[in-house]
This record gives sequence, C-alpha cells and structure tokens, in this order.
Amino acid sequence: MSNTIDRRTVIKNLSITAGTLGLAGVSASCVISVDDKEEKKPKTETELKGNINHTACRWCYQDIPLETFAEKSAEIGLKAIDLLTPEEWPMVAKYGLKSSLGTDVFADIQNGFNTSENHASLQQKYMRLIDKASDNDVKQVIVFSGNRNGMSDDQGLENCAIGLDPLVNYASKKGITVIMELLNSKVDHRDYQCDRTPWGVQLVEKIGSDHFRLLYDIYHMQIMEGDVIATIRKYHQYIAHYHTGGVPGRNEINDSQELNYPAIMKAIVATGFKGYVAQEFIPTYEDKLAALKEGVLICDI
Repeated sequence: MSNTIDRRTVIKNLSITAGTLGLAGVSASCVISVDDKEEKKPKTETELKGNINHTACRWCYQDIPLETFAEKSAEIGLKAIDLLTPEEWPMVAKYGLKSSLGTDVFADIQNGFNTSENHASLQQKYMRLIDKASDNDVKQVIVFSGNRNGMSDDQGLENCAIGLDPLVNYASKKGITVIMELLNSKVDHRDYQCDRTPWGVQLVEKIGSDHFRLLYDIYHMQIMEGDVIATIRKYHQYIAHYHTGGVPGRNEINDSQELNYPAIMKAIVATGFKGYVAQEFIPTYEDKLAALKEGVLICDI
C-alpha cells in the first residue's frame, strides 16, 4: 500500500458498503447459502498458462463495485480475490472465485501480536474470523506483527509467538493457515516489526506449525532487502503467499519500475509453489482493469 492510501481504512469502508447494500444470503454466521454458492459461470476471455494461481487485492480497486470487479476478474482469468472481509466472500463465490486471503475490519498493521496487551482481544476476534473462514472454504487469514514502539526484535518475536501459538493451534484444527505479512518500515509502514524475511522465518520456526507461514510482499521486501530471487529460493518453504507491486511507487509492474517480474515468477514456480500470487499495485491507468490484466499477463510465465 502507499502512504496516501490506508488499506485498513479502505477494507473497513468497503465492508460497511457491502453491509449497507445487504448482500443476499449472508447469515449471522456468514455461511454461504446454497443459492449464493450458485456460480454465474462467467466467460474467461484471457488464456493463461496455468503455472501461477492469480489473484488481486480488492482494496486497490475500491472504486469498482465488488460484483463488477469479481465478474471482470474472472474474465481476466483470476482464480480468487485477496483481502476480502466475510461480508464480501459470498459475492465473489458467485463468479467462481475463491477468497484467497481473508481479513476483517479489526485487523491492524500497527497494533498486532508483538504487544502482549493485544493478545486476548486479537485471539478472540481472529478465532471468530477463522470459524467463518472454515465455513466458507477460505483457507488463509492475514495477521500483523504490529509496530515496535521501542521494543527489541527479540522481545517482539517472543511476544508474537506467545500470542499466535494458541491461535495457530485453533486454526490448524479448522484447516486454516495463519499468514503474517512482511512489510517495509522505510517508506510505507514506519516502525513495523515484521519488516525483514529472516525475522519472519524465525517466527515461523519458533511457532513450529505448518499452519503458520509468511506473506512475502515483493514490493516491500525489495525496499527493505533487495535480492528478491535469492531470498525466495532460500526461504520459499516459509512462504505461503505473494504480493506484487512496482518499485518505486507501488504502481504498475511493467517496465516503468525496477523489478523483473517474469524472472521473479519463474523463480517462484521453480520452488514448486502452488499458492496464490496477488497483484497489489495501485493502478495509475484510467482503465484500472486494463492495468490489472497487464499485471496478470506479466506474471503469467
């Protein structure tokens, strides 16, 4: 995300809008009804190679109504939409799309599991989200470390492990994977603690569960570490999800920026990765869906 757009605010506003519109078939428990599961079976207009499971982050396309975005995403060839709240899951399911990474309005980048005082509240809220995810075939939910606020990396690691351990154990029983996002602390998220791959890897090892992994955001880690392909090759077994974005600026991933996305995608595929790669750049084109299609085709190696 960029300095000018707050992803949490966008997700909250989108969720409120969805609730106001009263999406049909959303029960109190957010279990999708049989009618809501009926797919629209949209025509796929883009022939993709099948090596990458493409998805896109909803918040980058907030000006497009969700139903339109879902329909057009399916036509582009996406398999899922990223960072949807439970109220939004039924809509994309109508178009044959998965919700590739679940979230909710309470998820807070700055206030996360590295602060012990947050544990009880976050565990309770995330367990409810995990229940909804399990009922709706959403296999992953996102969590955040939170900001350092003067805390050492060792203490933050310990606190995150303590706070996440019971949550990951709960998620494992429901078949859900909890994923912590790696974000840069230089440009977009000053003071964020999970800002380097080795720190995140230490946390995965400390928790020691197949149901806790990392979201490797290529944009963010290029800013923090560089050496993207070597990092992916070294740590791929700790990574369950990828995000894209052009550097600098977090805009389109074409040749206007410094990263070689086809080479990065080839490295990801070579690791045997079967998860999702989500486009998370902020489109500058007037036709935002054309920008999304371009990004997907660049990554479709």
